[in-house]
Amino acid sequence: MSAHGETTTRSEREAEEAVRRELAEWYRAGKPPWDNGTTPPELVAAVTGDAAPTPGRALELGCGTGTNAVYLARHGWDVVGVDLIDDAVRQARAKAEAAGVGVRLLCGDASRLDDLDVPGPFGLFFDLSCYCGIPHHRRDAYAVGLTRRAAPGARLLMFGYGPEAFPDQISGVTADELRTRFTGWELLDVTPGTNPFPTFWFTLRRTP
Repeated sequence: MSAHGETTTRSEREAEEAVRRELAEWYRAGKPPWDNGTTPPELVAAVTGDAAPTPGRALELGCGTGTNAVYLARHGWDVVGVDLIDDAVRQARAKAEAAGVGVRLLCGDASRLDDLDVPGPFGLFFDLSCYCGIPHHRRDAYAVGLTRRAAPGARLLMFGYGPEAFPDQISGVTADELRTRFTGWELLDVTPGTNPFPTFWFTLRRTP
């Protein structure tokens, strides 16, 4: 029994710890491939395009070193960022301070938002390859946590690797999985990424 009141098996705990170790190693090496210091054009279009919503509250899952959280804050959003790796959060806080923007940056598990001070509602959620690296036994909890914090009509913009991109049994996400797990959401768009391996941009909307 975990501190969260959840029963987890040894293999599940090992899977979670393996993900944590791998992510921490990427940040220690200083070259996480998903955190290159550039805001992706898909997020830019979502917040500045013709159909962009009025800035409100945004939650970034897996905020890394804060590049996109800072970008959102500069464009008028009240931003909370969450990341599992404390070194990434420290870098994000330094980046936000240097940029002169107020962003709440928390170290924690995106699939255990109830353990963090992250009250809703939020009108925008952004996930740059966080969900697709979460062990499968934690993914329903991720979806539930977002749904509890989603304002009616909220958008989720998610970038994910396809299951074929990595040889492990954890990584990857498909449109069919999102339709199944995200109860109360509508999958509006699936756009293939430009990477040399399967990647996708998913846009979901919280139904009223």
